[in-house]
Amino acid sequence: MNCSASEINFFRKVILLLTTVGSCFLVQGCGPKAFVKGSYDQDVESTNLLTDKWSESDMQNAVRDLVSSAVGHPSITQAKRPPIVMVTRLQNKTSEHIDTQSVTDMFTVELMRSGKVSFVDKAAREDIAEEYDYQDSGMVSQTTKKTKGGQVGADFILNGRIDSIVQEAGKDKTVYYKLTMNLTNLKTGVIVWTDQKQMRKQFKKRRVSL
Repeated sequence: MNCSASEINFFRKVILLLTTVGSCFLVQGCGPKAFVKGSYDQDVESTNLLTDKWSESDMQNAVRDLVSSAVGHPSITQAKRPPIVMVTRLQNKTSEHIDTQSVTDMFTVELMRSGKVSFVDKAAREDIAEEYDYQDSGMVSQTTKKTKGGQVGADFILNGRIDSIVQEAGKDKTVYYKLTMNLTNLKTGVIVWTDQKQMRKQFKKRRVSL
């Protein structure tokens, strides 16, 4: 079948249009992807094993068990008044970047909720000292200003460390975490309570499709 020049040009334009449209779809399909739709998880304490890294589920499980152990210890249960605790630091001995402040913050909140201990804030000391100086500058009335020497001293220091061991063999991987916490008597320097939470997570490597 012989085609005229106008028909040939028409077919060429159609083929060019189809090729262009197909290329656009191909570029969009192979281009960078982004998370564009989300929703709130109603149960923030549900197990999260999305990755093989330290997760909020690990933190929640470890803190819950260790707080339960701490508040049941005689140093707290047999105290005449709620002991005053100062949280110092949590050492990260893993190969990951872990927000240790979040872990100690959760410890503080859960221990405070128990009603069995009170806390002094080490991080706020500098701010408190500055406020003493301001209130002593003559800008604050004598009836409301706070003076130095009235703070309550801590009875115990709470600190600890996170360790991990990672093992891989073929397609299998295990990640072991150990969170150890210590409660030290500030007067004697004796550790009156210590406990640890161990967790081991198992993962299997698989091909991820684009």
